Amino acid sequence: MEPTDNESRLKELEKTVRILKKKLERSEADRLQLENNTEVRESVLKNMIRELEDSQTALRQRGDELENALRNLEALQMKLVESEKMSALGVLVAGIAHEINNPVSFIYGNLNYAYEYFQDLLKLIALYQKYYPEPEVEIKREIQVIEFEFVKQDADKLFRSMNVGAERIREIVKSLRTFSRLDEAEFKAVDIHEGIDSTLVILNSRIKASVDNYHGIEVIKNYGTLPLIKCYAGHMNQVFMNLITNAIDALEDSLLKQKIAGIEQKIYKHPQININTSIVDNSWVEIRIADNGIGMDDKVRSKVFDPFFTTKAVGKGTGLGLSISYQIINELHGGKLECYSQPGVGTEFVIQIPIREN
Repeated sequence: MEPTDNESRLKELEKTVRILKKKLERSEADRLQLENNTEVRESVLKNMIRELEDSQTALRQRGDELENALRNLEALQMKLVESEKMSALGVLVAGIAHEINNPVSFIYGNLNYAYEYFQDLLKLIALYQKYYPEPEVEIKREIQVIEFEFVKQDADKLFRSMNVGAERIREIVKSLRTFSRLDEAEFKAVDIHEGIDSTLVILNSRIKASVDNYHGIEVIKNYGTLPLIKCYAGHMNQVFMNLITNAIDALEDSLLKQKIAGIEQKIYKHPQININTSIVDNSWVEIRIADNGIGMDDKVRSKVFDPFFTTKAVGKGTGLGLSISYQIINELHGGKLECYSQPGVGTEFVIQIPIREN
């Protein structure tokens, strides 16, 4: 009996072992499947995270591109507005010059005739006085009323003054017509000094002494001997306008701060703009425009040519004048525009454009 019972138990144990083994195998298979599923899920999750990160990076790049495009569009829009303003100014100046030129030419051309006619009348009166030395009482009284002797003596001064005034207006008209090259796009040889002088005539109201600018601004010109320079004359005049206006603004700002602080400093008592022209290395024309205003530190100076950067109050500047000037000189003419400045000393802009043979 015992061997039989042992065999039965052994068979049962073997059967139990086989069952446990199968369960263990199933458990191991389930475990492996679970691990595989976990790895798949982790892989899918990692791929999703990677795709999401790539999407975020692409989105940021797209956002940066859109922001740059918007900034460039705003800059282009402002440049177009600025260019349109300068073009409109050129048209306006040309129109004014044309309208003034005709009547001034008429006056200037007839002054000599008027003077000759007046001298003829004086000669006629002198003949009357010679042959009729004792005029009637009424004539004597009228001679005293109109101060005839004074009129004879003052006539020459009067006509000379009128002639000088008419000549001055003719010069202004000439300067206006020179400045109105703003609407010219032709690349041609021009006199750089004419462009600077015409710009100074346009800005004369801000340069001369006035209530706001009671000192006036002294403009010191040291012109070298320059050949005719091939350039875009209208664009160069725009650069001169921007740089000289910037110098005037700096000097007016210095004067305003001086008034607010109640300080009388020597540098601000005599505001000056120095304009120097010369030939450098026989291949470059150099134009230096300097003021003795409050100057700038290096942080501000490094940004003066950046679009939309300005230190002026809201509504007093777009921050594009110097940026446009930089593009005109560096890109359009293949030249150089640099800025040098020291706080309390002043600011100098240096233009260099290549001399091109005709």
